[in-house]
Amino acid sequence: MADLSRRGLLRGAGAMGVTGALAAMTGCGVPPAYVEAADRGSADRSARDRKIVFANWPLYIDVDDHDKQRRPTLDAFERRSGISVTYTEEINDNDEFFGKISPALMNHQSTGRDLIVISDWMCARFVRLGWVQKMDRAAQPHVAKYLDPLLRTPHFDEGRTHSVPWQSGITGIAYNRKKLGREIKHTSDLWKADLRGRVTLLSGLDESFALLMQGNGVDITRWTADDFHRMTDQVRGLVSKGHIRRFTGNDYIKDLDSGDVLAAQAYSGDVIQLQADNPDIEFVVPQEGAELWAESLMIPNLADHKRNAERLIDYYYRPEVAADLAAWVNYVCPVPAAREVLASSKDKERAALAEDPLIFPDDAMRKRLAIARDITAKERTEFAKEWNGIVGL
Repeated sequence: MADLSRRGLLRGAGAMGVTGALAAMTGCGVPPAYVEAADRGSADRSARDRKIVFANWPLYIDVDDHDKQRRPTLDAFERRSGISVTYTEEINDNDEFFGKISPALMNHQSTGRDLIVISDWMCARFVRLGWVQKMDRAAQPHVAKYLDPLLRTPHFDEGRTHSVPWQSGITGIAYNRKKLGREIKHTSDLWKADLRGRVTLLSGLDESFALLMQGNGVDITRWTADDFHRMTDQVRGLVSKGHIRRFTGNDYIKDLDSGDVLAAQAYSGDVIQLQADNPDIEFVVPQEGAELWAESLMIPNLADHKRNAERLIDYYYRPEVAADLAAWVNYVCPVPAAREVLASSKDKERAALAEDPLIFPDDAMRKRLAIARDITAKERTEFAKEWNGIVGL
């Protein structure tokens, strides 16, 4: 199973620093670090140099039960294609990785990587700066055919021409139904008196804001500054009343498991694993909706092996390969056709995954999921300052 701490590392979004400073620089006009489309590619070496350098998060790919150095799906790709993959688990935080490779990208230099996986709110920044290359969908028939329709048109990358989801997930509400003694169906149910001091929210701006806006009836695909300020006013009031116990990273898992917290803003992938040990924990997509997010594959500017990278991306969109990956990481699978592959498995545990709505959301749940409009560079400095003031960052 994927590492429970990995999603918690994504909360660096609101912090200033390398990304904050760049956001401030790019508030208006043409960003000084922007790279024109004509300057993003280089002579592709894929045909004569059958390699790929692939940077990903720790524990975000299937591994062999008996040999942790083996990655079955990746090993199969190498055998099938004759392309060797240098796979590094070097991404531990979106902002940290941005700081690591941004000097090369803004100075029109190669990062030394052909493929990276970052959260979509950070992908938006890369696309805006012109730091990633447009993919050739003609060379990716499985992506074109099997990518989940819900993930095809994020605000920052219409048509997904610069990014392809690696895995997806839902930010919703997890709660201990047995200890709470009632159902949670709406985001507003978190604000009832019996949860005073027993509820937590995520501390990261990009991870938290969408669900809270949805609770106010906002269409998060086109939210406004007024929607944002209305939400922060609400949260500020709840903090002043002592209703919100604290703002968390991934440590809400321990609070829920111990019973110190009865309800929490949570990630679907974490809750699947928590439920295995504590069946009283439930995950809900509120009636008003929840945020669907992804962590996506991108090809940085001046990558040496673009065609090889496109081939690897397409390989992971084969339903049988996507099923193998989903069975291991337990996030929302971006390839709905993988569900039938798992359902037909003779392994009962594997077949049961096909019925898990947190891996393959059912039709009723899908209608309530939306991808939030990203926070623009112009908005980020002001909004991050306001949010961080409430959270105490």
